[in-house]
Amino acid sequence: MSSRIRLSSPHMGGGELKYIKEAIDTNWVAPVGANISNFEKDLENYLGEGNHVTALSSGTAAIHLALILAGVEKGDEVICQSLTFAASAFPILYQGAIPVFVDSERETWNMCPNYLEEAIKDRIKKGIKPKVIILVHIFGMPAKMDEIIRISKKYGIPIIEDAAEALGSEYNGQKCGTLGDFGIFSFNGNKVITTSGGGALVTKSKPLKEKTIYLATQAKDNLPYYQHSQLGFNYRMSNISAGIGRGQMEVLDGYISIRRSNNKFYYNLFKPYKFIEVFSEYNSKIKSNHWLTCILLKKDEPIEDVKRLFDLFKTNNIESKLMWKPLHMQPIFSSYSFYGNRIAESIFEQGLCLPSGSNLTKTEKETIAEVVLMHIDD
Repeated sequence: MSSRIRLSSPHMGGGELKYIKEAIDTNWVAPVGANISNFEKDLENYLGEGNHVTALSSGTAAIHLALILAGVEKGDEVICQSLTFAASAFPILYQGAIPVFVDSERETWNMCPNYLEEAIKDRIKKGIKPKVIILVHIFGMPAKMDEIIRISKKYGIPIIEDAAEALGSEYNGQKCGTLGDFGIFSFNGNKVITTSGGGALVTKSKPLKEKTIYLATQAKDNLPYYQHSQLGFNYRMSNISAGIGRGQMEVLDGYISIRRSNNKFYYNLFKPYKFIEVFSEYNSKIKSNHWLTCILLKKDEPIEDVKRLFDLFKTNNIESKLMWKPLHMQPIFSSYSFYGNRIAESIFEQGLCLPSGSNLTKTEKETIAEVVLMHIDD
């Protein structure tokens, strides 16, 4: 049997080893060292002036610290996009806060500005003004930021911009992760670049970055002995992982270019078939890194049809992925409020994520095309 075609596997660029070796040679293998500060500088230079980056152990840790920095406490309400991975919302529960879920819109699959404002108005009417908005650039596609920022400013509610999947994506020429009050990235093994496991928090000032580092390193007071005045966390990235990140930054633009090319491959493959929609930018204002290319199947029985294609890929040793199950439909979150219709649910029912890695070969694309055409013509 041929080797498995992966959805989005780690892709080493070749420059990572020199930074890892440097860390080992100098014995800086803990969550401190030159690789960490230099990886942060690389990201800050990439994102642009005025953005301060803290390298952390995961994107989830970054969201958790962003909630703390935004002042979210037990009993507060936090608005969160429903169509996303559960890690976008779990930190809300870590803080003892209450998630309020908002539906997607059709064009970007991200948080719908109309339902967002409806949720804010209704929560205020009920006597609780939401403390924070967590929006997600799903699969690397930028959300409708002009409308969402307008609503954020209108009601004085800060934005945590979950750009875990959107490093390198842009909105109006500005990098995703820098558009909100806080931004977060993930460097998990399946992302555009990886540090094996890790994440980062983007803040707008150096004091906020310093506070982030303080909280992420067990909140140790600046004294010659261990003293802790507030709750801290072991959330700092290791110097070894940051070394991998430094090497990955050298190939980031090239990897994004390849993923965008993968999206064009699928667009051309499915162009003759009107019942298949390839998830792509809806206007020139946005630029997606196309972390994952996804499709919607528009046949009369979408759930069965998507499952059939998913199973067909699996039989042919091709990894695909069903859509994120909306959070308001998840057992752990089902008791919380939801504002919307069935947009996120319909994307979940009709959608499929396709192999999209920057190491996807020409031969693998040909195999995918052969299997897809077999299914369509069956």
